[in-house]
Amino acid sequence: MMGTEHSLTEIARLTGLPVSTAHRLVTELAGWGLLERTDELQFRVGLRIRAIGGRASYSPGIIESARRVLEDLATGARMDARLGILTGTRVTYIQKRFDHSPVTTFATAPRLPAYATALGKALLAFSSLEVLNRVIGDGLERYTPYTLTDPERLRQSLEAIRLTRVAVSRWELESGLSAVAVPVFGAGGTVAAALELAVPNLRSDLHMASSALTVAARGLSRELVTGTKTGCFARNAEQSADVRLGVACLSSPSNSVVNA
Repeated sequence: MMGTEHSLTEIARLTGLPVSTAHRLVTELAGWGLLERTDELQFRVGLRIRAIGGRASYSPGIIESARRVLEDLATGARMDARLGILTGTRVTYIQKRFDHSPVTTFATAPRLPAYATALGKALLAFSSLEVLNRVIGDGLERYTPYTLTDPERLRQSLEAIRLTRVAVSRWELESGLSAVAVPVFGAGGTVAAALELAVPNLRSDLHMASSALTVAARGLSRELVTGTKTGCFARNAEQSADVRLGVACLSSPSNSVVNA
């Protein structure tokens, strides 16, 4: 049943499988986004299956599309790129580093606190008040002197993100690490995921990173809504003073869901 959560032991009992076999299978399914692991170490239906039962007509290859977008972002922007989704009150993500390593899976990545990351704040800004209240209710742990631990300051930050559609994290989870993120929308303008770039210097890299992310998010949003690949992203960086990400085959941004 959609939304039902089960422990590994319960899954093994319900399926009649040995616990070791059930563990191997659910780990693999979680890696493909078909299942999600909750903060309580239980499992529930993942984003990919929820999308099939929801209003949106999602492409069967949306995970592959996300990997492609991350590869192009990392190559074009010359920065590490992530795509994240909310799992409970934390962020689960896949990542492409700016090197020869492959895109990671959801199953292998640690979960990040939503309020202390650019990915998470981009998601929280367009999530329900119930989700935000749960995040605040769980406590806003201080990871660095820059972490937003005051609920009112967090709310104000999210209000600003709703206006700009760009989230920034400067040394909030780990000292010396900054990132920029933008939301990815599905049908009806609901937030489905977020894209993020790790930036060396927010002052000099913010404009380039937010521009590259916005283009990538628009293309992925179209695929989420229509189930078709309406945009492709150039792998070769185009050198300019503002944006280093070359983009091709995109339809007009005015038709994008993020402008709705």
